[in-house]
Amino acid sequence: MTQTAAVPASRYAPDGPFLQVEDLRVHFPTADGLVKSVDGVSFEVERGEILGIVGESGSGKSVTSQAILGLHKNSKARVTGNVWLNGTDLVAASEEEMRKLRGTEVAMIFQDPLSALHPFYSIGAQISEAYLVHHKVGKKEARKRTVEMLDKVGIPNAARRYDDYPHQFSGGMRQRAMIAMALISDPTLLIADEPTTALDVTVQAQILELIKELRTELNSGVILITHDLGVVAETCDDVLVMYGGQCVEKGPVDEVFHQPEMPYTWGLLNSMPRMDRVRASRLIPIAGQPPSLINVPKGCVFNTRCGFVDRVPGSRCFEDHPDLLPTDARHEVRCHIPPEERREIFAAEIRPNL
Repeated sequence: MTQTAAVPASRYAPDGPFLQVEDLRVHFPTADGLVKSVDGVSFEVERGEILGIVGESGSGKSVTSQAILGLHKNSKARVTGNVWLNGTDLVAASEEEMRKLRGTEVAMIFQDPLSALHPFYSIGAQISEAYLVHHKVGKKEARKRTVEMLDKVGIPNAARRYDDYPHQFSGGMRQRAMIAMALISDPTLLIADEPTTALDVTVQAQILELIKELRTELNSGVILITHDLGVVAETCDDVLVMYGGQCVEKGPVDEVFHQPEMPYTWGLLNSMPRMDRVRASRLIPIAGQPPSLINVPKGCVFNTRCGFVDRVPGSRCFEDHPDLLPTDARHEVRCHIPPEERREIFAAEIRPNL
């Protein structure tokens, strides 16, 4: 695995962003070619903020989160760039250093709690183990802390349910147990990878509200990975839209949702049902399929599915890779269509159908 040289922590601490990801690339060599799962992604998260990362399956969302956690270390993955957390470069950190940081500084709620929890051990024992790894305490103290966390995340009769096994918990309760495990050591950064998948809407709302409450209580930064734009609109402060392993648009949630400027973001919004009002037209799916990450299209990564390539003179969309450029103070877009024309297209052709 290729690692970038470490930069002194003082470069970003204490004035820099709490979490700063710079030009992160995660490439996997295979027999068929190089899979560019993440290709030059950069973003920031401050403490107390929630960043939503959205995109279709295979866009690089989960691989990005795994790189932040250092889960690609000791694998064939080629990871380059920098991930600064409180002044520590997680890409350059050794596996031993990352073990110390996981749980105490950064923790993750995985997508499927049933597969993440071991079926042979009780829920309480597994959460207690996560606490014992990072704290020099006895099992009695670890059990007490675990019961407190289970109670905090809304598990009824927490002291009694400590000894239950994963199959004895409902899907929502297992997800709450995973949140308790992730937060038991008060991490400063929480990554939630599709935390509401396969849960009914009532439980989804409860889980998201719980994450928001704990974010406020612990002043933690949160990265919420999802394909559900409604979840992002309800929960997040900022949003990063990924496609083909790249960031194609990012900015404050309100601005990206009300004035999106990337055709891919328009496609996502066009395919999203509305509960607050009747849509002017039927849902419009994005034509075609996501690109192969082995053979990423030359030029704009979205060019094979974009319905607006004719708005760009010549063949720039198929020849020149667009830069991620600011269109407002905190709003950035990767598109060759000029900003004013993008806004006109959205106002005339996209917004009326939403």
